[in-house]
Formats: sequence, C-alpha cells, structure tokens
Amino acid sequence: MNFETGKSHALELDEKDGLAEFRQLFMIPEPELIYADCNSLGRLTFGTSQRVKQVMEQEWGRDLIRGWNKGWFDAPARVGEKVAKLIGASEGQTIICDSTSVNLYKLVWFALSLSPGRPHVVSDTLNFPSDLYVIQSCLQHFTEDHSLKLVPSENGISVDYDRLMEAMDEQTALVTVSHVAFKSGFLFDLEKIAKRAQEVGALFLVDLSHSVGVVPIELDRWGVDLAVGCTYKYLNGGPGSPAFLYVCKALQEGGNSPIWGWMGEEAPFEFTLDYRPARGIKKFLIGTPPVLSLLALEPSLDILSKAEIENIREKSILLTSYFVHLVDQVLLPMGFQLGSPIDPNQRGSHVSISHRDGYRINRALIEEMAVIPDFREPDNIRFGWAPLFTSFVEVWEAVERLKVVMRERRFLRYSEKREDVT
Repeated sequence: MNFETGKSHALELDEKDGLAEFRQLFMIPEPELIYADCNSLGRLTFGTSQRVKQVMEQEWGRDLIRGWNKGWFDAPARVGEKVAKLIGASEGQTIICDSTSVNLYKLVWFALSLSPGRPHVVSDTLNFPSDLYVIQSCLQHFTEDHSLKLVPSENGISVDYDRLMEAMDEQTALVTVSHVAFKSGFLFDLEKIAKRAQEVGALFLVDLSHSVGVVPIELDRWGVDLAVGCTYKYLNGGPGSPAFLYVCKALQEGGNSPIWGWMGEEAPFEFTLDYRPARGIKKFLIGTPPVLSLLALEPSLDILSKAEIENIREKSILLTSYFVHLVDQVLLPMGFQLGSPIDPNQRGSHVSISHRDGYRINRALIEEMAVIPDFREPDNIRFGWAPLFTSFVEVWEAVERLKVVMRERRFLRYSEKREDVT
C-alpha cells in the first residue's frame, strides 16, 4: 500500500470508502472531536438510543414484569447468537452474561476441572493483566502443583511462536491468550496455537475483547475450545455492557460451571432446593441478566452484521496502515517510536506509539486538541480506529494536532501524576 502524507490523499481515501455511509448511524455531537479510543469504548448508535428508550418507556414502563415473557428472558441466548455470527460459532455455543472477568473465571475453572493431572496454564506477558489475575485466583482452588507459565515478549510488541509452542506439553491443562494484545495490538494466529494445544492434549481459551467486531474470527473452524469477550469496544454496547462466552459443543456436557445460579438451572421457575445444571451453554448463566444494557447491544450488532466483518477488516487494515505511514514519516523524527507490529496481518485495529512523555502528550491531546486516544504504562499512547465511523481525514488530522502539541511543547503544561483513568 502506497500512502502520501498530504490531506488531499486522506480525502481521496475517504472518497473510496465503502463503509462511509455507516458513520451517520452513530451519534457524533462534536464533529471536530477525533475519537481514537474505540479499543476501550465504542460510540453510541442512534439505534441503541432509541432501543433503550423503547425498553424503558414501553417494555418496562408499560409492560412491567410481563416484559420477561416478551423477549427479556431469552435475550442472553438470542443476542448471543448475533455475537456468534461475528466469531464463527455455530448455534448453541455463545451466550451473553456477566462481565469478561467473571466469564473468564468460569471457563478457566471449567477447563482445569476437565484436566486432572495437568497442573499448568500457559499464557504470555502481553496478556491483559486482569486475565492473569483471574487465572491466578482460579489456580488457588486446585493443587499446590498448579501454576501459571508466562511466555515472555522480547520486544514488548509480539510473542515468539516457537517459545509459545515449546511451553506447551503433557502437563499443560490450558493455553490462553488475548487474540489482540491490549497494549501493542499484536494479532495472534489462533489456528496455529489451537493446533499445537490439540497436539499436547490441552484446552485453548481466547479473550476476544480487542478483536471481536474488527477482525474476522472462526472459532469453530480453528478448533478453539473456549472464548470470552467484552461488548463495549468495537461492538459499541456501551460502558459496562455485558460480556459473552463461548464453549464448543464437544465440551459442554463434560463438566459444570463453578458458579451456580438460578438462571443456569434446568428449570429455574420450579425453585427446587438442589441445583440441576441446564443442558448446553445455558448452564454457564448465573443470575438475572442486566436487561437494559443487554438489549442496548442488539442494534449495534445488527449494524456490524450489515456492514460485514470482511469489509470492516479491510478498512481497519487501511486505517491502521495509513496511520503507521504517518507515524513513520511525521512522528518518528519527533521522538516517537512505533509500539505495534508493522505487518498489518499481525495487527488488530489499534496502534500504539511510545514517547518518554507519553502520558503528558496524551493529556494535552485530550484537554487542548480535541483528540481522544488513551495511555498505557509505561509510555504508550494507543489509537483505536473503528472502521464504521472513523474517516481517513480524522487520522490525518490527529497526527497534525499531535505535531502542534510537540512543536509548541504543550505537554509540558501537564503533571506526570496519573489520573484515576488513563
């Protein structure tokens, strides 16, 4: 791909953008604001706003508890099937419930319980720290021999596949990675990892939080056993929207969830005193679903389905590659370094750049320049570009505004003391 640095080239790319029409489906009340934090929180769709109003004023306000028999009760499975289409999962393997961390706990515990005599969990140092915390908490409930083996990243950007493969053996119960690394955007080859896990008899669990909605995913075809993911990033479900989990059918009857609740019971409204797990994926439900946020997710999933993930991925690669080109031509001479893979086939939809004053630069962009990326320790500024509502001119303009921050040294106005949310 041959890119140029001038604004006219960005305008040309926008003219050829086959997804440009989808931008009008999202609320953009500040046209001058460049939103580059879609890898943390997606934009609000008009459909979601209307749907929430309908649920509150009509379904809750008018129908009251009758709403449970008018689409609320089956929503975790129904909406889960819409997510299933984005992750390459056949029917009956995906459900919406709880948070990513709770779902991860359930599936890590489930995997370990299916693997007696295999005490090791293999992951990597690029994995999201919260995922590692959950794994550590699960391991406490098993034997003293159970442990977490972390494969290091030599460059802080990617993980060497040979080292990852070597870490798996007959003692491995579970292998788990984030499909797209939260800091660098490194995109793992899940099919390659799944094949090696199968060879040693281990189960494979993936966190899809930074890939679902922007990267084509084929869990069934690749042989992935288990997966979790959030819905508030590229799925635009809203802050704290419920997560999803996937369990392949071959494993569903082999064990139970470690957390039992009435929504995962065989017949929840019989109110028996002894728990009987539901069959299939529903056994991983626990309590009453958050109806408002669950139903708020549905309109955005419909938009993604209409846009088609292959088209979204094509534009995502163009957006991030264009940004990487501008970083190389404009920002590297100003003291920045690229913190993401150069090869677009090894990269998700966010790109990290690093600078020793990264935190203060990030603050200046947000406070003064109407550009919202985010910051990750120790010096990474992440730019998450969502193909459905991001233009190429916005990418170009973000770099122009960053040049102003650097040339005028505006970042020096800000303290290095971290805010609660970075």
